Amino acid sequence: MPPKKRSSGSTQGKEQKPGAESASSDKKESPGLSVKKHRDKDAEFVTLCKSLHVTDSVCDRAWTLWKGVQESMDEVPDSQKKLWGACLFVTVTDMDVACFTLTQVLKEVSLNVKQFLALVRKLDVNLDTISTKVNSALTRVEKKYDVTLALYQRFEKWVNTCVSFSRERETMRSCWTMFLLAKGRTLQMEDDLVISFQLLLCTLELFIKRCPSELLQPLYSKVQSTPTRTSRRNQSKAKSRPPEPEINVQLLETLCKENECSTEEVKNVYQTSFSAFLDLLDLSRVPEFPPVNDLNQQYEEHYLKSRDIDGRLFFDGDETVLAPKIEITQVERTPKKNLLDDDAVLIPPQTPVRAAMTSIQQLRGDLTSSGDQPSTNLATYFKNCTVDPTQDVLKRLETLGQAFSQRFGQAVGPGCVILGKQRYTLGVRLYYKVMEAMLKSSYDFHSSKLLNDSTFHTSLLACALEVVMATYGGSSFKSGGYNSGGAGDLAETDLCFPWILDVFNLAAFDFYKVIESFIKADPTLTKDVIKHLETCENLIMERISWRTDSPLFELLKQEHGGSVTEQVETPACLGQPLQHNHTAADLYLSPMRPGLRVLPPDSPATPSSQASCQALSQPAGQTPHLPKSNSLSLFYKKLYRLAYTRLKILCSYLLSPHPELEPIIWTLFQHTLQHEYELMRDRHLDQLMMSAMYAICKVKSVDLRFKTIVTAYKNMPNTNQETFKHVLITEGQYDSIIVFYNQVFMQKLKTNILQYASLRPPTLSPIPQIPRSPYKFPNSPLRVPGSNNVYISPLKSPRMSPGIMTPRSRMLVSIGESFGLSNRFQKINQMVNSSDRSFKRTLDLGSAPKQKRLRFDVDGQDEADGRLVTNRAIFGSTRSRMQEQKMKEDAESKMD
Repeated sequence: MPPKKRSSGSTQGKEQKPGAESASSDKKESPGLSVKKHRDKDAEFVTLCKSLHVTDSVCDRAWTLWKGVQESMDEVPDSQKKLWGACLFVTVTDMDVACFTLTQVLKEVSLNVKQFLALVRKLDVNLDTISTKVNSALTRVEKKYDVTLALYQRFEKWVNTCVSFSRERETMRSCWTMFLLAKGRTLQMEDDLVISFQLLLCTLELFIKRCPSELLQPLYSKVQSTPTRTSRRNQSKAKSRPPEPEINVQLLETLCKENECSTEEVKNVYQTSFSAFLDLLDLSRVPEFPPVNDLNQQYEEHYLKSRDIDGRLFFDGDETVLAPKIEITQVERTPKKNLLDDDAVLIPPQTPVRAAMTSIQQLRGDLTSSGDQPSTNLATYFKNCTVDPTQDVLKRLETLGQAFSQRFGQAVGPGCVILGKQRYTLGVRLYYKVMEAMLKSSYDFHSSKLLNDSTFHTSLLACALEVVMATYGGSSFKSGGYNSGGAGDLAETDLCFPWILDVFNLAAFDFYKVIESFIKADPTLTKDVIKHLETCENLIMERISWRTDSPLFELLKQEHGGSVTEQVETPACLGQPLQHNHTAADLYLSPMRPGLRVLPPDSPATPSSQASCQALSQPAGQTPHLPKSNSLSLFYKKLYRLAYTRLKILCSYLLSPHPELEPIIWTLFQHTLQHEYELMRDRHLDQLMMSAMYAICKVKSVDLRFKTIVTAYKNMPNTNQETFKHVLITEGQYDSIIVFYNQVFMQKLKTNILQYASLRPPTLSPIPQIPRSPYKFPNSPLRVPGSNNVYISPLKSPRMSPGIMTPRSRMLVSIGESFGLSNRFQKINQMVNSSDRSFKRTLDLGSAPKQKRLRFDVDGQDEADGRLVTNRAIFGSTRSRMQEQKMKEDAESKMD
């Protein structure tokens, strides 16, 4: 059974199981499975139910589900027993009854976690087979499994290199079990990779202190018994009582350094969460590491209560938790020095833990020079304002900081408030840094007013904190809950976007205004973070900004002025390139733009003119409704492009034999967004997209069923089944997208839809121009003109010392026998930064006036973060070409 719904603000040990009442009532009706009541069912199915201790009602519902699935499937893809197990899992999840754990059902049907989760998702052959509740449970189980697997692999690697494992297997089992118990008791979010890893380091510190020194490698045996300042003070008292769980700071620092983790953060986890856990188990004063039997008993209680995966099975190498095999195509080939290409070694992809630690180190390194207070330059900007905003800024930061750390503690765990404060501090530093960069790049007479705008400051801070949260927690988003009356399976204890908006009570439409300026102002943002913020922007346009309480609706109402003929953005603008030169002041301080000339409705659009692109179509004789909103105009331009991009993908899946339908569907879709925007209230952009596709196919007599549309939609990127299973029908009522189409969409647009079947259909809307991402990734490599796939990048200050680089990055630094002197790299960087294109064509790599070109064959990729390698050329040709290049360079240097 999947983990129970997380509650905020209470410890797990005191939580009431969500399904306790229903489970107990079931047992009163039928304390055990009555075989006589189920003679109509397959005997093996009843046997499986009996082995999993399910009740009669669960047995009946699971069998009904199985019969429905069996009828819907053209052929049964797996054995019946495996599918029965999946049906039982779905049933107990929907009923929220405590019959069995996930591990128990995995054992019964002989599947591992990944196989079973994939099988459950296969059951979703109809729109109502898998509920959003079950889907949320699957997602949470999978994430928790991935995190636990990554942590165990790190734990196993440490054990194999630092401990005589064969001699102390039971002790190591105790260590792993203690960590699992600490994670379960301390964290409400057991799928938080970073904090869980920090807890693992705390557990290892305790283990090393209490482990026989002869079992440890010298690195740890030397610092094993190093006394802390406190322990030296209390040496006399230590003789009369067992030692207290004091932190061996040197040992903890060694562990953190080896694992590229912040010592300060791990120490705080130890002092707050881990120490409280040891006190709770009465382990603080026990000098030995607790025996495995004692820990097993306590973990067993936690595992049965959570009803999901037994984490101890990782230590046993149990088949139910085996890691998926890595396909050979997923392994990257990295050239090794002095080896031919055919002898290249295979290096597996970067581990999740290492990737997380590296990203965090980079973020902290970028903010090292940023302070917790406004810099001198920023303070000058504040003082030069008509009204000095300094005190308001500081007071706002204090208030929002308290709200952030408290809500962070409620979400992650009561002892994690201090971790929330640490992350908030990083966010404040980034907030100051980006604000100063914004002002430097576009300071004008609007800046004084902007710096006194509370919404701007809150949005900028929220964006900075989202970058921090994404760096610590990976790029994650809530998979549902966008409806005000949503299923609610994902509690607020998820830190995923848009959690930060809820914490600050910030409107998504206001947050969207700062994203573009934020990315442009900070060139140190990684590609992953930029993509994360772009996804946040898309989520805002898709659904979050369409919540009932969003200021977007009031702005739209003002924009339209009650006239359906007025347009937020004319269709003629869609074919124009999307301009990305907007500043924060443009969007926050200029909500209304000055009126431009108006085109009569019968005049052809002239998109070559910027003015005509922004003009409004008005009926003859009607006074233009001016001025218009800059922020709303940009929002709708981006919305149209996002909408068409998603529609084009879905059409490629379903309507390739009918390419003529795509522009017709787009016209109806665009018309709906522009004139019937109320349909978007508490709904999702894709719901209108799928409805428009079905409507046009219907009137054009193309056989396309909603089931087929939904099946294809599930294969699109960034989709969730709640989008088509939980659609707002009327206030407080939700149903499938089919019901939404019949009762809402079609009723609202019936007249318009039927026009497409007439002899005079509506004029087609222009197709939006889909540009590349407006955000230029920092330090993007440039191709050397006249060369074959040679890329070079500007010089960056090193973020990592050689000692903490990955094996992959260490290897990539070596680019052959001897590339040459450092001044050659300086020449390359000078070329990149130079605006003289002729200089870029002729690289002077030596001190003599002689000029030559770099001749390498393939571009390289930095396997550490997926970006092209900076400040180094990567050889992609054969070894002979490399040697030839080296000999030529050596000959030239001797001549010089």
